[in-house]
Amino acid sequence: MKKVLVTDLIPESSINLLQEHFDVTVNKKGRNLTKDEMMVEFKKYDGILTMFTDTVDQDIIETLDHTEIIANYAVGYNNIDTECARSKGIIVTNTPGVLSDTTAETAWALLFAVSRRVVEADHLLRNGGWGRFSYDFLSGQDIYKKTIGIIGAGRIGQKMAEKTVGFHMPILYHNRNRNFEFEEKFNAKYVDLETLLKESDIVSLHMPLTNETHHLLDYEKLCLMKEHATLINTARGPVIDEKALIKVLEEKRIFGAGLDVFEHEPMVPEALIKMKNVVLLPHIGSSSIETRSAMGDLAANNIIAVLSGKAPLTQV
Repeated sequence: MKKVLVTDLIPESSINLLQEHFDVTVNKKGRNLTKDEMMVEFKKYDGILTMFTDTVDQDIIETLDHTEIIANYAVGYNNIDTECARSKGIIVTNTPGVLSDTTAETAWALLFAVSRRVVEADHLLRNGGWGRFSYDFLSGQDIYKKTIGIIGAGRIGQKMAEKTVGFHMPILYHNRNRNFEFEEKFNAKYVDLETLLKESDIVSLHMPLTNETHHLLDYEKLCLMKEHATLINTARGPVIDEKALIKVLEEKRIFGAGLDVFEHEPMVPEALIKMKNVVLLPHIGSSSIETRSAMGDLAANNIIAVLSGKAPLTQV
């Protein structure tokens, strides 16, 4: 019987699915495996189901002589050296599609929370700060009819656009390649990155982390945004230069930011934590009961397919 390693706890139904076919080992240490542990353990298995928090680099992959698949429990796969895996004949899969709506919903939750100062208001009320009425008491910003700039027109970016319809929001978008279907479906306008940043009231990030997108938004780019603009990031932390973002927020060059991801997770800069106009989430973009189960089942089915000699469902 072939052997599969799951590097952290996932929904029980997904574990059961794997156990119907393979000898399954699950890491129950309550922490990520260290690199040294991965170097020792990974080479024992035919299939490995990894978390996005597992850094599977060249050193680790080079030790894998009979591993057939690394199934990442995430849509992003920047944590895996895919080029090295390809050279070793190891298939890498991810979990696209099943988390698109959920992640887009998280982006919208952040957008509402920042725009209407929800977290700040909740904190004030709980701490006895609700006093007399004044016209500018916790005044936020409307979302209705505001121009949204979507960077990344993939599955999640499209779901983000889909949810703007009821708010009658003009859509600008920037993508590595033009997406004419996206433009037609959502009446979206393709623009260069600089134009999007200058003209959008809301900027929402939905691109993968690659060499090209690392620090895509640096200080110079962030300064192009409108003074009342809101920045939302549910993609990957390093697509924004975090130090530059802190500087822009401190200088009050934009209205606020909603962040689900950070450059050096799980570390979050103290400067961001102290800011009232920033809403912070601990990378829970896909964290719904339904979606996490669907992700686990998809990762498991990728392993079942490959170790059974079939084509993977979602190879990266």
